[in-house]
Amino acid sequence: MKSVLIIGTGRLGHHLCLNMSHMGNEVMIVDKNEESMQDLLPCALMAKVGDCTKLEVLKSLGVGNFDICFVCISNSFQDSLEITSLLKELGASYVVSKANRDIQAKFLLRNGADEVIYPERDVAERIAIKYGSNKVFDYIEMTEGYSILEIPPMHGWAGKSIGQLAIRSRYHVSILGIKVNGHLQFLPRPDRVLAAEDHLMIVGLKKDIDRILANME
Repeated sequence: MKSVLIIGTGRLGHHLCLNMSHMGNEVMIVDKNEESMQDLLPCALMAKVGDCTKLEVLKSLGVGNFDICFVCISNSFQDSLEITSLLKELGASYVVSKANRDIQAKFLLRNGADEVIYPERDVAERIAIKYGSNKVFDYIEMTEGYSILEIPPMHGWAGKSIGQLAIRSRYHVSILGIKVNGHLQFLPRPDRVLAAEDHLMIVGLKKDIDRILANME
């Protein structure tokens, strides 16, 4: 369980609060607009109305006591930047801020953000990869440049074992699991023979995943 502070309860902050609390985390939400927090009150441990660009408001939250602070301001990048900077000045241990463009991400990282997320861009990329190819069942982008891809076996893989195919050394990716009729077999052995109907959960660097995608079309 983690203690989480969410500043801004727009679309991102709203869904973040719901999911974080559902996972058993202690969530505090803060927003200037009291109405935007009303339906989140049952799942938030604490809620406060306040302008987090003001130092005294942030001080009153005890930001240093939270494991993660999320800055989910949507309508003002200046406010997001100020809040991010103030959070680090007040001792916040880990700050995750929302950006819409690369230039915003650069400023946020320079001013205290430990991590920057691009919700709209990331969702759009996942949708494009998933629905833009007939060979991709699902796609998840992870941190540090890694991605997970759910695909059928490539041409020539069916009927051969993972060890025979030398997937790791040839393609620089690993098979995390194999879905068979909706059931996941986690970390398959090298002697596992692949079938044409298998769904392979492949993990690797995005550049290597992209190479596999290009070879599948």
